[in-house]
Amino acid sequence: MITRLEVEETNKMIEEAKLDVRTITLGISLQDCADSDINRFNQKIYDKITKTAEHLVKTGEEIEREFGIPIVNKRISVTPISIAAAGCQTDSYVSVAHALDRAAKQVGVNFIGGFSALVQKGSNPSDEILMDSIPQALAETERVCSSVNLATTRSGINMDAVKKMGKIIKQTALNTKEKDSIGCAKLVVFCNAPEDNPFMAGAFHGVGERDCVVNVGVSGPGVVKKALESVKGKDFETLCEMVKKTAFKITRVGQLVAQEAAKRLNVPFGIIDLSLAPTPAIGDSIAEILEEMGLENAGAPGTTAALALLNDNVKKGGVMASSYVGGLSGAFIPVSEDQGMIRAVEAGALTLEKLEAMTCVCSVGLDMIAIPGDTSEETISGIIADEMAIGMINSKTTAVRIIPVIGKGVGDIVEFGGLLGYAPIMPVNNFSCKDFINRGGRIPAPIHSFKN
Repeated sequence: MITRLEVEETNKMIEEAKLDVRTITLGISLQDCADSDINRFNQKIYDKITKTAEHLVKTGEEIEREFGIPIVNKRISVTPISIAAAGCQTDSYVSVAHALDRAAKQVGVNFIGGFSALVQKGSNPSDEILMDSIPQALAETERVCSSVNLATTRSGINMDAVKKMGKIIKQTALNTKEKDSIGCAKLVVFCNAPEDNPFMAGAFHGVGERDCVVNVGVSGPGVVKKALESVKGKDFETLCEMVKKTAFKITRVGQLVAQEAAKRLNVPFGIIDLSLAPTPAIGDSIAEILEEMGLENAGAPGTTAALALLNDNVKKGGVMASSYVGGLSGAFIPVSEDQGMIRAVEAGALTLEKLEAMTCVCSVGLDMIAIPGDTSEETISGIIADEMAIGMINSKTTAVRIIPVIGKGVGDIVEFGGLLGYAPIMPVNNFSCKDFINRGGRIPAPIHSFKN
């Protein structure tokens, strides 16, 4: 039961600290759309998505008006297309991406995720078709997002797929070079990808999910920062307690929205993702939370410890506020979507190597990072391999959403617009890893994966 005091606190957080629900994501299974004919398959998925999500945007807008809670995005995730389309007799899934894009446009959502493949232990013909289709699909669609899971703690790292995705990312950048390689902003690779993640570009509807569910992603970096202003100079125990209490309040808002959306759509409630998701707006930044803890800039010594504290206490506080918690849950550290992170990069306080260290303790990984357009495929694959190893060894989700901006180099700025923000081009270590990447095969799972 939501109390009057919670309502008053929520109104204050919305008015003063930019609290919002970042997304309502409707997960839809496409497994019952299987067909050997690609055109029939495309029509089936279009029909199912447009029928199932017909009232999603309208419902989100009604909840916004009635409860006064901003809901920034309404989105859809679907069964990984490499699974759903596996029976189709075709050598390309680009037409499937077009069908997804048309469906997303018809129902009014801003993104649809699930142009995806799960290849952590190897790829089948359908997975290969999916990956080969990504550059063209993302260049020719507006709302489709793509993801590929390359590793898990129990399976190890598929280095053949890591190598291939370096090429795919570079080709996607080339195919969208007229728009500052924005296609790569809709493409992410994972280790230990969650099947119920409501955030893009990594959302897909896992095969273990129900036919349709509502997943909600909350936000609130500004709320946490404002709360920490009241404990400036206090000890770490006091700091942690404040983060936990604030995360609880934020998550209660998400729980309310999720329950209402599920009830009105007559769809089961899936999960609340507790992740703090920043935006380019001033005061809505993970970096500014870290600075409020006492760092001059994100990236300064102590940054990884501060992020670990934040991530852990967000989960501790939020998990008590919702009946079902899932997705990624913790803190995102995207560069282009976080004004404080952008400022830290521009000041020279935050490097790619420091960001990699921070991903050992945060929810995601190297996210929305712009690098020089002439970065080699092998170097991109090497960056991916490092991040996959962090996720595999630490039994956590890690990801890479990296953008080699064709025609731009270190010192340039790239504008993506909207929630994607803007980013300075970051320098990359260009010492070669070509011979390492070209070995091929699979890096075995770590010894602790054999728990059963």
